[in-house]
Amino acid sequence: MADTTPVNSQITDAVTQTNVKVVAEAPAQSLAVLYQMTTQAAGLSMQNAVQNQQSLNQISNASVATAVRQIMKLAE
Repeated sequence: MADTTPVNSQITDAVTQTNVKVVAEAPAQSLAVLYQMTTQAAGLSMQNAVQNQQSLNQISNASVATAVRQIMKLAE
């Protein structure tokens, strides 16, 4: 604690405690941001996988419909 400052010691103690609190919470906050970013990336990759699967299902349905149409033409 600085005894030679013209500022009240209670004020300097309050500022010091606030600074210590901020510095102490920084690692937890940075880890929380990291976890949120990781979770967001995993969620986006799942959405992309679902979209790709839906697109492939549409292509598959079109292929089956075309094949069935050709088989039905052969039966005539």
